Amino acid sequence: MAKSLSASKRKTTIRLVSGGKEDASPPEPAGNARTRPARKPAGPQGFDIEAPTLPDAITDAAFRSGDYPYGKRMKRKRYEAEIQPLQIELQKLATWVRERKERVVILFEGRDGAGKGGTIGRFTQHLNPRQARVVALSKPSDSEAGQWYFQRYAAQMPTAGEIVFFDRSWYNRAGVERVMGFCTPEQTETLLHEAPAFEGMLVRDGIRLIKLFITIGPEMQMQRLHARWHDPLKRWKLSPIDFEAIPRFAAYSEAFDAMLRRSSTDRAPWHVIRGNDKLRARLNAIRHVLLSIPYDGRDEAAIGELDRKIVLEVKDYLHKGGEV
Repeated sequence: MAKSLSASKRKTTIRLVSGGKEDASPPEPAGNARTRPARKPAGPQGFDIEAPTLPDAITDAAFRSGDYPYGKRMKRKRYEAEIQPLQIELQKLATWVRERKERVVILFEGRDGAGKGGTIGRFTQHLNPRQARVVALSKPSDSEAGQWYFQRYAAQMPTAGEIVFFDRSWYNRAGVERVMGFCTPEQTETLLHEAPAFEGMLVRDGIRLIKLFITIGPEMQMQRLHARWHDPLKRWKLSPIDFEAIPRFAAYSEAFDAMLRRSSTDRAPWHVIRGNDKLRARLNAIRHVLLSIPYDGRDEAAIGELDRKIVLEVKDYLHKGGEV
């Protein structure tokens, strides 16, 4: 597994506690660690207006965690310059999908806090919502729990001329359900055995299926969950299960490695996106999709070159030890 800064070697820790019984902020940093001057007053319903800034040791370790290949974040100005032509290309792709009556599924999985929702948002930002639909299913109802496992996902597949983005998918059973004990080992095994067959049926029927797995290092996950806890506009993203992501990081690594190894096929391969830098992750996720579909008028110069340090094939990701 890839090396990362051990939590046991840091004096500063982050406690994420649900229910409001404890303050989720880290201990006050010592020495010359970076802090904000003074916390603003509490906002509505007791939410903090502004999260306390983490010490440099945490933020630096977070960005580098999981052997991330870059030492500095992408500049916002460069990101804005690069994403505009990509979103123009997405418009051309959407037009082609509509006119050719194509069906496209872009499936996102990843660790908690990896940036799946934000990345999907950059895909759909300027697309017609009648044509580009996001599917983020909640816990199965009693009726759905009694159905064929793939049934409620099959019902969400695109019609002719539509693009569907899955914010998590049938692979819940290979990730969170497995790690949290919400399913039996036999049910996970069945999912991993049947998912390639299910996806093969979709592809043979003409659906273009693209599967993206976004991953982040343990310290980066810790930092992002901490930020969500303190942000009144993002706290809704947290659930009791999210608080288990940090202590169960290794268990999730094992589950995700098995999922990627067992369900990446020639018809429906996985691609892994390193997400420690959200800006690089978003740009390269869009580039990968644009370069994967042969739509009319594709401008490869406008799309640019895919960053192979950020987008990995499964064999390369697993060879590097996963956990990035």
